[in-house]
Amino acid sequence: MTCASEIIDLAKENQVMLATAESCTGGLVAAALTDVPGASVAFERGFVTYTNQAKIEMLGVRPDTLDAHGAVSEQVAAEMAYGALMHAPVQLAVSITGIAGPGGSEFKPEGRVCFGITGEHAPRTETVEFGALGRDKVRIAARDHALALLRGALSAM
Repeated sequence: MTCASEIIDLAKENQVMLATAESCTGGLVAAALTDVPGASVAFERGFVTYTNQAKIEMLGVRPDTLDAHGAVSEQVAAEMAYGALMHAPVQLAVSITGIAGPGGSEFKPEGRVCFGITGEHAPRTETVEFGALGRDKVRIAARDHALALLRGALSAM
């Protein structure tokens, strides 16, 4: 796992405030960051938007995007990250939306998680197929991947 304290230190060094927009992880990324003593110097807030309605109301995800692509899509991940950036006084935001399980479908299998990260650039997105590891393991893997995305973005500054 990427060390959350390293992320907080990098954000502080770069004078960057962070936000998270999480769905299937239910706030695990925000929890990892706020486990670091003094995290408030670099972590502003986390949005847990588990339902489509929450994504629309809290982050400004467009209903048309949800209808066209579904909640588990890079398009929604991009809008979630951008929405967190626009709804908080931050310079970097990461988003997660996926299917932790159980379940899924032929087109959106269990373990598929879409990520978005944005700052002063257009949102960058990616999809990771963690596989049917079980709900808890998918959520932890998604948390760790989002932390790695934050670390990578901060290291590149």
